[in-house]
Amino acid sequence: MSLSFTINRINELQQVAAKIAELTTNYSHFCFDAPMGAGKTTLIKSICEQLGVIDNISSPTYAIVNEYQTKREKPIYHFDLYRLNDEIELLDIGIEDILDSNAICFFEWPEKILNFLPSDYVKVSIDVKNEVREIAVTVLKVEE
Repeated sequence: MSLSFTINRINELQQVAAKIAELTTNYSHFCFDAPMGAGKTTLIKSICEQLGVIDNISSPTYAIVNEYQTKREKPIYHFDLYRLNDEIELLDIGIEDILDSNAICFFEWPEKILNFLPSDYVKVSIDVKNEVREIAVTVLKVEE
């Protein structure tokens, strides 16, 4: 399954966020692949709003992970793995328990988590050219 979107203005992001939010009924892990400043956190914030997050949504750059609560009291985890030095740090923050919980997880800089993903996941790629964002959403299978 693959979807693609062209975003010219920030207000168009809501339709992308709504489509990705729909995928959370079948998938728990979402990997956001994009260069610095491409809008990963902004898109994740829009998705969280679609999912009814009641907490303040912000970049977990320094905390590495933020946990948000929804109106249904189901947690969502938002990871920014940019500053992560090695996989041991993931184990230290309890990544295995989080992944096994089937909670929705959004990963920025996902290349650092791929070895831990236990199931299929959704890759969200953002490419920026001249202020236009091309967003590709693809379901990928974890190799057994």
